[in-house]
Amino acid sequence: MVRPVLELADILREHGPAWREANRGHVSLDQLKVMSAIERCRTAALGGHVARCENPACGHTHIAYNSCANRHCPKCQAAASRRWLADREAELLPVPYFHVVYTLPGKLRDIAWQNKRVVYDPRTAIRGRRPRRRSPSPPIPGASAPGSGSSPCCTPGARPSPIIRTCT
Repeated sequence: MVRPVLELADILREHGPAWREANRGHVSLDQLKVMSAIERCRTAALGGHVARCENPACGHTHIAYNSCANRHCPKCQAAASRRWLADREAELLPVPYFHVVYTLPGKLRDIAWQNKRVVYDPRTAIRGRRPRRRSPSPPIPGASAPGSGSSPCCTPGARPSPIIRTCT
């Protein structure tokens, strides 16, 4: 496999120390551990294996460094993520899907949190309606019309509402 010109590990090795210093106190220990694991992945720091050709005329040597096996590492998890994506694609039905996102007003946030199945169920939200390009008025008091730019989650200082994603 051909190594890409630039990898996340290269960027972290080059700029990680300065970034960590600039963000000291704002980065968790777990985040620092992930950065360190990615920086050290498949380098001599984690050790490795040496394979040599037994043919005396050849004598080719290949060094394979150990991986970090961190779940956030793009090198270590690339094959697993491709498998996961293929499995999810196999589950899709051969029908068109629509991605619907709407914001609940703050007054409904606590109710939605306690009643997720009822509030977030796509059949409850859509009830057979087709998505409209433009809503003439907010369907729920306090909710903003799609595309109006007055969403409560976009108001400075507002606590973001949960984003509900449904497929119909």
